[in-house]
Order: sequence, then C-alpha cells, then structure tokens
Amino acid sequence: MSQHRPRKRFGQHFLTDEFAINEIMELIDYRPEATLVEIGPGQGVLTAPLLERCAQLIAIEIDRDLSAHLRHRFADQPKFRLIEIDALKLQLSDIFDGPVTVVGNLPYNISTPLLFHLFAQRLQIESMLFMLQKEVVERMAARPGSKRYGRLSVMTQYYCVVEPLIEIPPSAFEPPPKVDSQMVRLHPRQTTLANSQFEQSLSNLVTAAFAHRRKTLRNTLAGLCDAATIIAAGCDPAARAETLSLEDFVTLASTLYNSKE
Repeated sequence: MSQHRPRKRFGQHFLTDEFAINEIMELIDYRPEATLVEIGPGQGVLTAPLLERCAQLIAIEIDRDLSAHLRHRFADQPKFRLIEIDALKLQLSDIFDGPVTVVGNLPYNISTPLLFHLFAQRLQIESMLFMLQKEVVERMAARPGSKRYGRLSVMTQYYCVVEPLIEIPPSAFEPPPKVDSQMVRLHPRQTTLANSQFEQSLSNLVTAAFAHRRKTLRNTLAGLCDAATIIAAGCDPAARAETLSLEDFVTLASTLYNSKE
C-alpha cells in the first residue's frame, strides 16, 4: 500500500520487525478450526500468517484507509472477513454465533476499556492473545502487596487466567512507541457463575477500595459497607486494599451482596 501515516487519535503503532512477528506466531495455540477475531489488524502483517492457521478470520478495523488496504490485500481469501467498526462497540454475538479466539495489537490509548468490554463477552471467547503496553500487562498480572496491584489486577484475574509472555521493544514498531510492549494470553474463566449484578457489585467494591491506596478499608469502603461487614467476610477493616487477594475481594463482595438481598 502507499505509505500510511499513523493516526495518533487511533493510537497507531505498526509492527514491522520480522523477528518479532515470527516470535508472536510461535505463541499461537488455538485450534486449526477456530474462528479468529483480530482487533486492529493495521496493515495486515499478522493477519496474513494468521489466515494460514484458522478456519475463518474476522478483522475489526476502524481506520477507513487501512480497511480499504485490507480488503484489497485479502480479496482472494475466502476465510477473510472485514468489519469496519470501533472495537469498543463490537458485540461478538452480532458477528459470529459460536466461540471465538480474539487476538490483536490493541490500541494503547483504549486498551483498558476495551479489555473490560471483552471481559463482559467472555462466555463466547475461548482465549485472547494481545499485545499491550508492558506496564499494563504487569498491572494485570500483579499479586497482592506489589506496587502494580490494583483494580485492573483484581478484575482481570477475576475474569481470566493471566499469562504474561514475550516482551517487544519500541524498535519493532513504526513509529516507535515511547513504552515497551508485551504479549499476554488471557484464558477466560468459563466456570465463573456470578450474575451481572454481583459482578457490578464486585467492580464497585474494588474501585472504591483502591480509590485511595493509603487509606484503610474502613475508610475507603465507608460508603458501601461498615466495619462489621468487612469483619464478617474475614477481612481486617484496618487493612489496605493492596493486601487483599482476589479471593478476599470476592468473599467481601459476596458478603455485601448477600446482606442486601
């Protein structure tokens, strides 16, 4: 294609390094009969090899110029399908009836809301393989007591098993981002049985708990529950959010949720 100028508003940084591309392809572990949904295919450097390893690939691209290029490049590929849409508005059930594997180099400027948008649709997702800002992956995988541990850690680990993978330097992209990147694989927890009301209650609880990291649960959760409820859940009202495990938060949210039924 003619030289495409990366659009800052779409957070575009195109992967160009062949070594990095080959390393990413070695991470592929989905079934050959799988249907892939690729978010942000860009110029198609991953799309081409991905098409060789799946039954169908549905590309999600918001940029009109890139969409035109992709349609032309893969016009002779019956397994290729392109949907020109904002990924934040994507409903997987609207584009495919069965389970899908989601892959992509996610735009860093919308990565967190996009992740949560996909978590809400996890029952249709077999696995996810993404390239993200390294700092975001570290937060997703962080354990209690670490500086990176926070709302993103707890909620991501509630929805998925997080598997950090290879790191990719800025030099692998054009233009080079100002941050390091990292691949991460997410395995949705299909066994999670909580309903949407409980999950919203958990999200509200975790958000409030980490709103002021230096304050204790007694203070940060004052608007949601009292010290007695925190104690009933087996937690210390004098503890800080960063010391609680995922299981602690789920137990606390369950105690709070059940007390209101």
